[in-house]
Amino acid sequence: MSGARILSGREGEDQAVALLRDGGIVGVPTETVYGLAADAFQPLAVARIYEAKSRPLSDPLIVHLPEAAWLDRVVRFTSARQREVVERLSGAFWPGPMTLLLPRHPQLPDLVTAGMESVAVRVSSHPVFQNLLQRMDSPLAAPSANRFGRISPTTAEDVRIELGERIPLILDGGPCPHGLESTILGLEENGLRILRPGPITQEQLKEFGHLLNEKTSGQDVKTPGSLPGHYAPRKPLTIMERDISPDPSAGLLSLASSRQGFAMQEILSPDGDLREAASRLYGALRRLDDGPATVLYAEKIPEEGLGVAIMDRLRRASHGSRTGKTP
Repeated sequence: MSGARILSGREGEDQAVALLRDGGIVGVPTETVYGLAADAFQPLAVARIYEAKSRPLSDPLIVHLPEAAWLDRVVRFTSARQREVVERLSGAFWPGPMTLLLPRHPQLPDLVTAGMESVAVRVSSHPVFQNLLQRMDSPLAAPSANRFGRISPTTAEDVRIELGERIPLILDGGPCPHGLESTILGLEENGLRILRPGPITQEQLKEFGHLLNEKTSGQDVKTPGSLPGHYAPRKPLTIMERDISPDPSAGLLSLASSRQGFAMQEILSPDGDLREAASRLYGALRRLDDGPATVLYAEKIPEEGLGVAIMDRLRRASHGSRTGKTP
């Protein structure tokens, strides 16, 4: 396969629709990160996602819909109360970066859910992806468009670097506004459980039900992108437990403060804005990974609001890299 083409506009959408209908895979923009899409009801197409990403077949995919009215295509609600809770949540946060884990429709291919009886589903707010879904008239399975375990892509060029020789087309929709994967939410009888933190925060969810403590869950629930080691650079990454001395061989990731004496530094937000920091996180990690440093360090981010999701990604990234001892 020759290198992936990066296209935008009507020409890009036309070619993406043709490829997807024919069982192909396409890199697509969302408001969170770029995804690698296939028709969710074509098992061979879904298999191509796993192959291109080198993703384990045990790791389920997120299914994307253009609107909540499509839910019955992929979900089989088990109660009127469950549907009512979903309607409240979807009315507040869709389209947007919230994924719901719900009982799967029996006709949804097993490969999409990794054999689980639940499906992760969301409605993206990205206009290019929205239009593509409407034209397809079929749900699309779309995990992040990176090699398994690596840093998620937030631009079309990131996708080309990750998968350019493995996929035929990348639909360019500009940089991703949020830059972090969606919040994954589980619905249980006694409340809501955040299974993966993301742009929709605990504070925003409190009015929709009792929030259960993730750590007390006794269920063996598989959710997309929730393995301990994920989003990782190639170089060893360590989260700083205390201040460290300057190191000319190291790269430093900071929220706002500037430091001297490192091989390079990436500042996520000079003003300490957590939304800006989240949108810049993966790009900063990529630049550090590609730069002259041999080891990487990350300052801790305050774990409030969106900071919870940022630290979740940093912990998974450090776990997935060849991390050294904590300084």
